[in-house]
Amino acid sequence: MKEIFIKGDKKSHTFQVKAQDVAHFEQEAVHDVCATFTLAREIEWTTRLFVREMLEDGEEGIGTHLNIEHLSPALIGNDVEIEAEFSGIKDREIVCKYVVKVGERLVATGSTGQKILQKNKLAQLFDSLSK
Repeated sequence: MKEIFIKGDKKSHTFQVKAQDVAHFEQEAVHDVCATFTLAREIEWTTRLFVREMLEDGEEGIGTHLNIEHLSPALIGNDVEIEAEFSGIKDREIVCKYVVKVGERLVATGSTGQKILQKNKLAQLFDSLSK
């Protein structure tokens, strides 16, 4: 693992909320706003931008935690910006905090963790769980 980031380094990602990004349960849309699980996917991607640059040959990242405090809605058509901040590394786990905004309005905050492991160790783990 390349330790190339320091606490406070930032990465960002923007996406536009589409109709398919709303919560659907049993084929029924709940409301026409961005679902928390859609935010989860986009947040994971944003914090993974750090991981992608840190990986060495034969390594892969895997999520360890995702905390989302969803504070206000993002409507269909809104441009949502996620800014992730590198918090540090502990035992090969990259921890980030983040903020999600539509314009100046705060949509969500939280933290993520992603551990960097050898691909062969991950494959062994996955194989042992499938037996």
